[in-house]
Amino acid sequence: MKTSDLLQFTLTVFVRHRWRTAMLSTCVALGVAAVVLLTSLGESARRYVAKEFAMLGSDMLIVLPGKKQTSGGGIPMYASTVRDLTLEDAAAIKQLPGVTAVAPIIAGSANVAFGARNRDCIVIGSTREFLTVRQLSIASGQSLPADADSIGRPVALIGSELKTSLFGEQNALGKMLDVDNYRYQVIGILAERGESLGLDMRNMLIIPVRSSEALFSSEALFRMLVDSHPQTDKAQLKNAIYQLVKQRHQGEEDITIITQQSVMQAFNSIMLTLTAVVGLLASVSLVIAGILIMNLSLISVQQRRAEIGLLKVLGAHADLVARLFVTESLLLVGIAGLLGLGLSSLIIWLANQWVPIITFVTPWWSPIIAMLLALLTAWLFSYMPARRAAAIAPVEALRP
Repeated sequence: MKTSDLLQFTLTVFVRHRWRTAMLSTCVALGVAAVVLLTSLGESARRYVAKEFAMLGSDMLIVLPGKKQTSGGGIPMYASTVRDLTLEDAAAIKQLPGVTAVAPIIAGSANVAFGARNRDCIVIGSTREFLTVRQLSIASGQSLPADADSIGRPVALIGSELKTSLFGEQNALGKMLDVDNYRYQVIGILAERGESLGLDMRNMLIIPVRSSEALFSSEALFRMLVDSHPQTDKAQLKNAIYQLVKQRHQGEEDITIITQQSVMQAFNSIMLTLTAVVGLLASVSLVIAGILIMNLSLISVQQRRAEIGLLKVLGAHADLVARLFVTESLLLVGIAGLLGLGLSSLIIWLANQWVPIITFVTPWWSPIIAMLLALLTAWLFSYMPARRAAAIAPVEALRP
């Protein structure tokens, strides 16, 4: 039988058994779409977080109070801090070779009010280096004073959305804000930035770090952001910071230093594994579709016994009969798989329209794996019904 005749015969069977064709096509299309969508979700999440960390710059180190330790085979924990990180520690680290900027941070939440309007927001106490390290810019006004780490001036920078909430269309520069029991003068408005690593820059208030010590009644730093020269060996700088803090903290190495590279390596490993696991779970739907193909094909063999017998009487050998049934399954799954790819592409496009903060993308290998898995499933689960059809004797098949 010619290939064209084989395809025409198969398409005729599809039209004749519309209900079976529609049901199998729906199952396979949904299975393929599920594999593509779930792997796309994992890949999109990985790229989103990678983009967020890339915005910090590959030359930045994050110094956290507390030492990550493991004891007794349990879960890694942060040990209690022997000494808090202080502004003096930050000043000492800034003197290390290769360090270009150090942004000490004291953070907390507070109620910010202007007249009758008020809003709870995150308050960051830092220096002007914070804007440099976090790649923030001033839309209007000026940055924090150069002496923010030594003098607690009552000045503040506000995010664009916080400015709109408190001042509306008014000019906020020069106005006084009530922050809990303190008053701060607005000297600058941050340029539009959005969220970064969970911090909404549009709703943030930034004040001098010395002012935040009084506001939060604490001199302990929440963390430090250390920027370095691109040519600086990050491993050596990391070790130098450990040694410096150990010397200043009575011989205790009571800090944890995180680099962008170490975080991204760990995160990429986790996300790639998670994406693969999710893809395998979604593939279960294709296996279920394959079982459905096998069951319906077995039923079809019984219903088409006369047709099979007639084909054999006309000279069709057993291999040709088997090939007819396998071709039916492969062609049906191939068409349904393409429909599933189209459905997943449509859903991803809609998701990008509705959730612009995340760019949903499909990894190049996902559609290929989904289609190959679908076709392999179709071939495996149609093989037994095809061999059963090929084994039917013509006389038995044509007997009324």
